[in-house]
Amino acid sequence: MTLTIATSLDDILAGLAQGARPIAGGTDLVVGSRQGKGSLPDTLIAIDRVAELNTIDVGADATRIGSGVTHARLMTDTTVVEQFTSIADASALVGSPATRNVGTLGGNVMNGSPAMDTGAPLVVLGAKAELASTSGTRTIGLDELWTGPGQTSANEDELCVALVIPNRPTASGSAYVRLEYRRAMEIAIVGAAASVEFDGDAIGAVNVALTAVAPTILEVTGLNGIVGSALDDATLAQVAEIASEQAAPISDLRASDKYRRHTIGVMARRAVDAAARRAAGEQIAVPVNRALGVGAVQ
Repeated sequence: MTLTIATSLDDILAGLAQGARPIAGGTDLVVGSRQGKGSLPDTLIAIDRVAELNTIDVGADATRIGSGVTHARLMTDTTVVEQFTSIADASALVGSPATRNVGTLGGNVMNGSPAMDTGAPLVVLGAKAELASTSGTRTIGLDELWTGPGQTSANEDELCVALVIPNRPTASGSAYVRLEYRRAMEIAIVGAAASVEFDGDAIGAVNVALTAVAPTILEVTGLNGIVGSALDDATLAQVAEIASEQAAPISDLRASDKYRRHTIGVMARRAVDAAARRAAGEQIAVPVNRALGVGAVQ
């Protein structure tokens, strides 16, 4: 195996064109290899020292988060915490401090796991992935990118260079919560992200996405019926019912499909409630799980 340390984006793209595989934190690639899920590629190219991938740029209409930005930075960055809070919630729950300090947003996205924590927040916030190769750059929706567990539609010579997220309007908020049995090094049993916008005292828009309940991150549909309603117990119960109905959970060693289906509704309800409270101006600390006592106890 050979390892090349890239110093520019052009270096990376040239390496990918020749068959190299990118590595940033290595928290998925290396761990997967040690667990026997696949061997390491013959040629790796380290991308963590390329400054262009490590920026957070706020534009007039959208914010561009470089794929190399770490979870540790995402959970504390002022722009992310204030504008895209659900991403901060999720990033704060990823692995351990060691994992968060080297693991990256782009790596999480391109790993394609339906249990990834940042996936559902990115979906409810309308994020798109920017993919680059020596042939050019294209931007695609995450529903086009994720094609199955651990699978993406990206070509082998393409690198995810950034996630582009529309800037948030006023009177809006987002949140991510997950069910977990322990507080560190955990994979979501069930997770839910929500984005809520208010129009006066009524719900102006609501989006919900679910983690670990389908082959890819699942965006919940059919929520238009609650737009224009007040956020009350009846509305939250409706969200829970719709989310639970649309999920397709499996049974495994960690939880049964019946248990997951029940908790899906609970998590979706909690995510919408927290997002709405943030949209109304309430300060709920990152991550929601710890601030509101969701999931594993100390």
